[in-house]
Amino acid sequence: MRGIVFDIAHLLAGSLVLVSLIQLYQDRLTSLLRVFAIHAIVLALSVGWQAYIQGAPHLFATALLALGFKGIAIPLVLHRIVLRLGIHREIETVGGIGITMLAAVALIALSMVVIFKVTPGASTLAREDLAFALAVILIGLLMMVTRRNAVSQVVGFMSLENGLILAAAGAKGMPLVVEISVAFSILIAFIVIGIFLFRIRERFDSVDVSTLDRFRGGRQ
Repeated sequence: MRGIVFDIAHLLAGSLVLVSLIQLYQDRLTSLLRVFAIHAIVLALSVGWQAYIQGAPHLFATALLALGFKGIAIPLVLHRIVLRLGIHREIETVGGIGITMLAAVALIALSMVVIFKVTPGASTLAREDLAFALAVILIGLLMMVTRRNAVSQVVGFMSLENGLILAAAGAKGMPLVVEISVAFSILIAFIVIGIFLFRIRERFDSVDVSTLDRFRGGRQ
């Protein structure tokens, strides 16, 4: 029974890494937002399972917050922003998709090597979950670096934060008050980002980061 419990935990954490790779592969904003919703749902399942095997009820609240905010509310709001702003639906990348995916695989391998070396005294479950979490964080960072569209960079940031939540849950969780404050901070930041995107669209008629760079260069 104990082996099955660990296998399910590994399956859910590994699935989060897989969905991160699927996110990185998307070339259209609408598809990316749908995959991000799945990413949040898998995170909620993983955290909920950690709550069960650790006997930590406060992690169930974290799972519900992840499901409600990131699995439902945030993707819907981002989708409305995309439609409202008339943002170009195709995602422009720095370099090709193939190179980006190879870099992501290399980051996953690096995560495994680093975590296994720096946590020799931790339990097997905690070490593997932390390795998966670090992979999710690095892939989210890679998405922010290789995507030119501001909305896709926001998704990369939120994916990175999902990895942080997975790491905290695997490391016996965080106090509930910290989780609630983090959730509300993310919500506030998301509202600010939404307003910021509207202002960018009004001022520059684009949310492409390269366009903003060219405008800045023209001002100098």
